Amino acid sequence: MLSRRSRLTRRLLAVGAAATLTLAIGLTGSAPATARGPGADCPPTQTDCHVWDDIPGNPGGPGGPGNPGGGGGNDGPARKCTRDGRPIPCYDNVLGWYNPEDSCYYKLAEPQPDGVPEGQDQYWVSCAGNGQVSVTLDAPPPGFGAPPDPAELAAEALASLTLNRPRVGVAPHPSKGPGLVGLPVWLWTDPSAQTWGPQEARASDRGVTVEIEASVEKMVWDLGDGRTLTCTTAGRAYNPNSDKNATPPCGLPDGYSKPSGNGKYRVSGVTHWVVPWRVLGGGASGTMRTTRQSAEVAIEIDELQVVTR
Repeated sequence: MLSRRSRLTRRLLAVGAAATLTLAIGLTGSAPATARGPGADCPPTQTDCHVWDDIPGNPGGPGGPGNPGGGGGNDGPARKCTRDGRPIPCYDNVLGWYNPEDSCYYKLAEPQPDGVPEGQDQYWVSCAGNGQVSVTLDAPPPGFGAPPDPAELAAEALASLTLNRPRVGVAPHPSKGPGLVGLPVWLWTDPSAQTWGPQEARASDRGVTVEIEASVEKMVWDLGDGRTLTCTTAGRAYNPNSDKNATPPCGLPDGYSKPSGNGKYRVSGVTHWVVPWRVLGGGASGTMRTTRQSAEVAIEIDELQVVTR
């Protein structure tokens, strides 16, 4: 006749065998080229301003699910275990497995105390605000021995990454004089692993490992005049030596159509991160998304003045 521990071990091994999952994510991608240093010229015929390649700002802090640094948001995986409508871990290293039927955690008593009837096992039960008690059960409670949720591991891996908000680059330079109506406006951000990706991370629990790779899919610019512009690259800093007649890879080829008057156009951008995840070796997979919001940069656009005699 098998001992209680042998019976339980067989039950857990059966559960574990059904849940053995592993993952390998192999995404490709290269980081955009680093922006050039600051220039001292302007887009074509725009002689009363200067270009720039970066405005020192306050980069957003690291962000993950529930902590979108730099004012971003996120669309992470839904967790399977909840209490009073709030997500909680399905497994806790100290408390054990969560039972959704009574909202308590169960952990097998180790070692089993003397006097437990044959065919039963004793568990420590932890319920919110009710301390810890012991119970003797004929079978493991619901949820006991369940494998980890890969989506939760993906969220844990994402939380370990540093995803900073982007720093805005624009020509004409907002601090060196106004730009002119109808002339090109260049937009860019200085890409790094923390602001553009790619970044990789893993999280493991009870034999399951999930790997993720985070990278920016697009950057949506708010132009300050009611319009938005979507760029799938980080753009490129304006180079006065080679870009006199070039079209900005990200920006407004025809510039603004009207002056900003006494006010200014407040330009900002939001990076949209896409984070695929998979279980190492095959099995479950999914995608998380999160965003990071830049600071605003104010630029002034004036009407081109024509002097006649």
